[in-house]
Amino acid sequence: MPHKKNLTTTSPAVSVQFVERRIYLIRGHKVMIDVDLAELYGVPTKRLNEQVRRNQKRFPSDFMFQLTKEEAENLRSQFATSRSTHGGRRSLPYVFTEHGVAMLSSVLNSERAIEVNITIMRAFIKLRQILESNEELNRKFAAVITKLSTHDQYFKVVFDELRKLSEPPTQPRKQIGFKVDK
Repeated sequence: MPHKKNLTTTSPAVSVQFVERRIYLIRGHKVMIDVDLAELYGVPTKRLNEQVRRNQKRFPSDFMFQLTKEEAENLRSQFATSRSTHGGRRSLPYVFTEHGVAMLSSVLNSERAIEVNITIMRAFIKLRQILESNEELNRKFAAVITKLSTHDQYFKVVFDELRKLSEPPTQPRKQIGFKVDK
């Protein structure tokens, strides 16, 4: 919901990193906000939402939902955007899940919509892969910890040394520098 310049159809291709920065976790879903999508598609937010309303059957609640007033305020405070009394947005924003974004390409029938949609899908896939790799790392770490409990004698020394390194030094440090005798 921050103020953004519109991307036009003559803009260079949108990068996956650009899209990734516009994917948020709201209510446990990775979503994109209507304002960001409108910017990416090169259409006014009002027109994007108008097309969604005209095709409501294509957007069930697991594809798209409207933010609550509290969620919208939290988002506004994150980006320090204007309030509706100062010319800002007057309605609560809609957010679209990955499936909702995919459905948008069929509603916004243009070459730009197709291009942008492909980039957005790639960003969602990349985020999913990152999350899966983190889950795999967590599983491996948990397995190592489980194994350690049965082989404690081999790793006790390593853990003791790691613990010592993480604790603050117990001896006062020597002063470095020039001292003047009084």
